Amino acid sequence: MATDQQTFYEKLRFRMSMYSLREERDIKPASFGKLVSSLLYEKRFGPYFIEPVIAGLDGDNNPYLFSSDFIGAPLLPDMETNGFVAAGTCTDQLMGMCESMWKPGLEPEELFETVSQCLLAGADRDCLSG
Repeated sequence: MATDQQTFYEKLRFRMSMYSLREERDIKPASFGKLVSSLLYEKRFGPYFIEPVIAGLDGDNNPYLFSSDFIGAPLLPDMETNGFVAAGTCTDQLMGMCESMWKPGLEPEELFETVSQCLLAGADRDCLSG
């Protein structure tokens, strides 16, 4: 729901501003994932209808992926076995496409092409997805 997204965005922006004021540095992807998870868990009895996906690079330039359900239960994919996450109305179709097309150690160009093909094929399979 759009109102849940806007409300969650405002709360998240406030918490990130407080973090940067208190810590005097930018937030790391893992800390950001925990912040998102705790914000969602606070509203577990009347959840926001959002499924966040967070992607970033940690301090060593290693990829970081995080996904969560409505109440903040984290899904941290193992980068060696399944280094992808999917969320939204087309999740089932995207997971099937990603499982068949993704492999570890893709170069940037190959990864871009794989992601593009997965998104196109997943959306083609579910015409109601936006």
